[in-house]
Amino acid sequence: MLQFSIDQQKCTRCGQCVHDCVARIIEMRDGSPAIATEKESSCIECQHCLAVCPTGAVSILGKRAEDSVPLGGNLADPENVETLIKGRRSVRQYRDENVPPALLQKIFDVVGYAPTGVNFRQVLFTVVDDKDTMAQLRRTTMEGLSRLMREGRLPPGRDYFNDCVRAWEEEGIDTIYRGAPHLVIASAPKDCPTPDADCLIALAYFELYAQSLGIGTVWNGLAKWTFTELLPELCGRLGIPDDHWLGYVMAFGLPDVRYLRTVQRGPARVARVSWQ
Repeated sequence: MLQFSIDQQKCTRCGQCVHDCVARIIEMRDGSPAIATEKESSCIECQHCLAVCPTGAVSILGKRAEDSVPLGGNLADPENVETLIKGRRSVRQYRDENVPPALLQKIFDVVGYAPTGVNFRQVLFTVVDDKDTMAQLRRTTMEGLSRLMREGRLPPGRDYFNDCVRAWEEEGIDTIYRGAPHLVIASAPKDCPTPDADCLIALAYFELYAQSLGIGTVWNGLAKWTFTELLPELCGRLGIPDDHWLGYVMAFGLPDVRYLRTVQRGPARVARVSWQ
């Protein structure tokens, strides 16, 4: 049940919930917004109707407007957002300590708001949130890669992993996970409308919010190739469902490096369309 209801004393009959309904199932009936029972299954649960109502008259899915955060006066200053984006760094130096669990949970609570195709919202965050568990994963990974190297089973184009293994065995340097105490893997069911995009968008949200809280991150292509191409058995060890598409991997933790300013780059490459 959608539990779609209208506070008649608050409703001004402006019709904004009708006009902004993605599924086009809200209609004016007897002068008030309503959803026919037979159309409820078409709702994608986006809550646009709740968010757009000027007076907070709409409730849906058991959610009330008064329990949401008003946007007026609460949005971030554009200049601060610009600085956050420009100042984002790929962190490859980490402190050997865990991110506080409450802080990590706060990040995931916010990242749950990342958009997904058709509002499917099925992204799974598989997280290594303990540095000792991460150390075990690191050792297992390096042992597996070392075995592949000795047996000559690294596939073409993945020769770089030879250097990763040597750096670990000869110098104790972790170039796969960058010595990070934590890891997050975004995956989604393969039958999602847009599993790959959903995972990438979710991790982009994760990264920016984490860095606003002083947590460093690095997009980890080497780890993704390890899990999807070289040592796929690790996915089972990590508990990633067999029917999931592994979107991407991100290492993170409290940084052991401090960046003091943005870098300087040119403008984005833009190709503007002129329709003939």
